[in-house]
Amino acid sequence: MPDQLTPEIKIPVQEQDLHGITAEVKRHQENPEKRGLSGQELIKQSIRSYTNTSGQPADSTHNDAKDSDDSVLPDYAKDAPPETKLEIEHLLGMAFKEGVLKATQEAEKSNPYILDVFHDALAGKLYDELKKRGIVE
Repeated sequence: MPDQLTPEIKIPVQEQDLHGITAEVKRHQENPEKRGLSGQELIKQSIRSYTNTSGQPADSTHNDAKDSDDSVLPDYAKDAPPETKLEIEHLLGMAFKEGVLKATQEAEKSNPYILDVFHDALAGKLYDELKKRGIVE
């Protein structure tokens, strides 16, 4: 069955997730405390809010997500063990195929580091699309 997205919008995440994350971005943009955040940091915190099922605050501990396209992992994760990198790449694939919420639930079964790197990497992947749509600067 063909993809439900319009041909000019090719993103590797489900449109329903993108709408939910976009709503969170807009909500965060209205918060005076979040106005100084970079676009990627705003997306990362919005992903955390969108997927927050634990009831824990959705604060970020890392701000150095990698901006280049040569890796999906943020800079601080470049020295992670290969099995950690594979797990994060698996979670990203799951997010794109089965949805961000399902991938986050799977990531929550692992350790907090995996969840944090997953959120940072996903924010990096979504940044260009949300910027193109005028959601973030």
